[in-house]
Amino acid sequence: MSDLVARTGRHQQRYEEGYRLIAGCIPFRFRYGEQNGDNTSEKIVEVLMINSTSGPGLLFPKGGWENDETVKEAAVREAIEEAGVRGDLVHFLGYYLFKSKTLQDEFSPEGLCRAAMFALFVKEELDCWPEQCRRKRSWLKIPEAIECCRHPWMRKALEEGFLKWHEEGMVSTINNDDD
Repeated sequence: MSDLVARTGRHQQRYEEGYRLIAGCIPFRFRYGEQNGDNTSEKIVEVLMINSTSGPGLLFPKGGWENDETVKEAAVREAIEEAGVRGDLVHFLGYYLFKSKTLQDEFSPEGLCRAAMFALFVKEELDCWPEQCRRKRSWLKIPEAIECCRHPWMRKALEEGFLKWHEEGMVSTINNDDD
């Protein structure tokens, strides 16, 4: 059983201009592929996705940004609660707007949400985490993740945020040590 407990309820939820504020991340790691003839191996980037509890497809960890935390703290908390991973937020990927049928309430009757998404370099996978009974983790290569992504806004965060950053040389911004 996990000592960590997932936050529930919306009494501390942040709203701004009719939008529920969301924090999330795209957890990632490096894996080394087959060795080439010159004794080097290809470095492969994998992203971590979790199952949706409300239907088919995979998601990135995300949830409400609460009044007693920074947006970065909220993103890290969601990664621990939903995916059972810890790591470092290494890049802000952008804000992504979406409409949620399940997140409609008195402060956002139309279910409008604005998600702040980050790249999270995973350093630890927890054996126990708050939502482990409801969530399964899947490490995927980026093309597979694009295919499996349940929500268009998350696909956009992966393609236009994470992938663009990756292609522009993210490796230089991360400490690659195997510690």
